[in-house]
Amino acid sequence: MSWPGVVALALVAVLLALTGFQAYQINDLGNDLDAARAELAKADAEGGKRVEAIENRLATQFDAEKIAAKSLPSVFRVRTGQSIGTAFAVGAAASDGGTNLLTNFHVIEDVWDSGTKKVKIEHADQLYDATVVAGDKKADIAQLHTTAKIPGLKVAAGEAKSGQQILVVGAPLGLKDTVTSGVVSAFRAQSSQHGPYIQFDAPINPGNSGGPVINAAYEVIGIASAKYTEAEGLGLAIPIKIACDEFSIC
Repeated sequence: MSWPGVVALALVAVLLALTGFQAYQINDLGNDLDAARAELAKADAEGGKRVEAIENRLATQFDAEKIAAKSLPSVFRVRTGQSIGTAFAVGAAASDGGTNLLTNFHVIEDVWDSGTKKVKIEHADQLYDATVVAGDKKADIAQLHTTAKIPGLKVAAGEAKSGQQILVVGAPLGLKDTVTSGVVSAFRAQSSQHGPYIQFDAPINPGNSGGPVINAAYEVIGIASAKYTEAEGLGLAIPIKIACDEFSIC
């Protein structure tokens, strides 16, 4: 083979080697890029989980001012003629576009017994007619309905726990839009078969009956029902699940 031919073959071999090396480098670079993308995706996922965890912790922090601001538009003073109590809107809008509310049976007992079943509910400068739809004297719960459109409060899916911070909204002694805070203290047996009362230490008085007991997640855990007159800071609430199960409006 002539010398120029040898040189040409050598050049071809060198070019092939360089091409192969470049292909290897490109492939290796592609692998590095894939690995980098995987690491970034993993970091994004972990970062998202951390953000979600932080948001969940913030969501469960107790902010009485925010809870009150969000809850008050749904809470009304109830007037039956002989008694004053509290009721609150719950769940989605009623089938007719109006609103379902919950309260204690003893708040509306006089109109229930009279057969009229008509009450007035008021909040700030709002005054509406409402009807007692259903009641359970033994469980001390009642369902009201009004044609007015009122935002409903959400209810807690889980059970209340001792030590849980709560807010109670109501109209003690007829003083509407009153807010008190405290914690779930314990659970006390009822004489009925509807499960234990929720005991809490937030101050309540006559007129609070029927008001919502709300947790840090803006959810109703119970309906304020009674207090021990011999002691302060010893209130009782009916677990919200009892009313939701009976009336199916939550």
